[in-house]
Amino acid sequence: MRFNRKPLILLLLAALVAAVAPLQGSVLPAHAPHAMVASVHGLASQAGVEIMKAGGNAVDAAVAIGFALAVVHPQAGNLGGGGFMLIRMADGKTHFIDYREKAPAAATANMYLDAQGNVIENASVVGYRAIAVPGSVAGMVYVEKKYGKLTLDRVMAPAINLARGFPLAWEDARDLQQDEDLARFPESRRIFQRGGNYYKQGGIFRQPDLARTLERIAANPDEFYHGAMARELAASIQKGGGLITQDDLARYEVKEREPVRGTYRGYEIISAPPPSSGGTALLEILNILEGYDLAKAGNRSSESVHLTVEAFRRAFYDRAEFMGDPDFSKLPVAQLIDKKYGVAWRESLDPAHASVSKDLKRPAIFNELEQYASQHAQPMAVPEPEHTTHYSVVDAAGNAVAVTTTLNDDFGSRVTAEGLGFLLNDEMDDFSAKPGVPNLYGLIQGPANAIGPGKRPLSAMTPTIVLKDDKLFLVLGSPGGSKIITTVANILMGVVDFGMNIQEAVEAPRFHHQWLPDKVNVEQWFSPDTVKALEAKGHHVERGVTVGAEWEPYWSDGECVAIDQKTGERLGASDGRHNGKAIGY
Repeated sequence: MRFNRKPLILLLLAALVAAVAPLQGSVLPAHAPHAMVASVHGLASQAGVEIMKAGGNAVDAAVAIGFALAVVHPQAGNLGGGGFMLIRMADGKTHFIDYREKAPAAATANMYLDAQGNVIENASVVGYRAIAVPGSVAGMVYVEKKYGKLTLDRVMAPAINLARGFPLAWEDARDLQQDEDLARFPESRRIFQRGGNYYKQGGIFRQPDLARTLERIAANPDEFYHGAMARELAASIQKGGGLITQDDLARYEVKEREPVRGTYRGYEIISAPPPSSGGTALLEILNILEGYDLAKAGNRSSESVHLTVEAFRRAFYDRAEFMGDPDFSKLPVAQLIDKKYGVAWRESLDPAHASVSKDLKRPAIFNELEQYASQHAQPMAVPEPEHTTHYSVVDAAGNAVAVTTTLNDDFGSRVTAEGLGFLLNDEMDDFSAKPGVPNLYGLIQGPANAIGPGKRPLSAMTPTIVLKDDKLFLVLGSPGGSKIITTVANILMGVVDFGMNIQEAVEAPRFHHQWLPDKVNVEQWFSPDTVKALEAKGHHVERGVTVGAEWEPYWSDGECVAIDQKTGERLGASDGRHNGKAIGY
């Protein structure tokens, strides 16, 4: 598994800007009077702007961006994956659309264990048996029909044009070349690596198979799950030894769920409900921190970071035990996001010393939590992908959409559907493969996320919308695996607690704790003095993040939009750690 990298000089420049900009006020967001899109790829952002200029609303733009990312950002943009979409319309109505992938009917709890009961390396990561039933096409078609203004073929037109050819950026050409697992599958090697004659920067990447697939979806989207395309997709997966059948595809359904809601210092927070753990954990973190004056403590001071880390630790401890698919388990979300529970957790927090993760004791104020914990085994491991993508949209009317979507790992399972031209997910890796075995990221998770037929795996994806005095204020989200939750928290607190503009908040150095392993990750350019002070409080601090044999100095990719409360201007922030683009008009 890999992170996107930049040349060292660009990284150092980005570090310098990120470190000093909040102090100097020199990092400014993109400004636009009417509408704004922020995504990881400029061509996808432009597709969203094009659709809004043609009379579409933010939902139309979001669907256009989603299909465009499947073309220009195959690392995570997708037809063969899934995601979550949080919508707030200008009239105040909110909708949370769950098009997360589902386990096929033939999936079993022990399907990735060998005869001795050990986890088979990479069995849930690479190849046909890692593929879950994709939901992205169903989700985007659903929201377009229900909440969009234009026709499906109109919003898909930019993606179809891009599939006929677009110039590759340096980082995309590099990613296609460097992924060794793509080469294991002939169709993937043919399309994405040109049979070994690798694409170069500026080369025109043409995907005729994908263009035809997009045209077929635009003409008859039902074909993907119930018609000829479903037969072709199921046959391709089964030919490679995968589990998905035509019946699995036919049974896939999009779910509308109630978003989780809370408040923080007078702001209203709307975020992702299960099967995402993101919104619940975010609100729990904010409830704990609300009792502290972080602004007085100081931005990225050892005091404010320590308090925030302790809140992270406790929210991830609860995440480990309680989160899963709400269609299969009764989850105590209301108790976890209750303000009284945050107060009770706060009482266990020592402002001068780090807690020890293994010694945490949950506050005994809700019988529901105690009963749930007593009826379930101890927390166990679940993988959490780093390679996701997020985009945010606000239109001229004030409709807002936050979308986080994924193939799971970078390029998913690396399997391309034969004749259809798109990569398929490895989302089965997001389930718990075996109790008690830490995953590649060291993340721990409970029994509610065990593999089961038809289940949706737990996620950390955290598309979030923030209101101020009932008016749209922030549209937030990021990729980053387990670090999604803490990234969104870092950005939100940057604006609310420390008075940063949205671009400063996105660029500011990030820090992370996930209960286990018991360590604080800080980005490479974090203040050495703050690190020393944290260590003096008893924290184990690690610069950057290590995943397997890979080390990287930074993580995540905030793609966010803010609304200037005085002028109504749309303020777009695309993360300088990557090469995305905030575009408005």
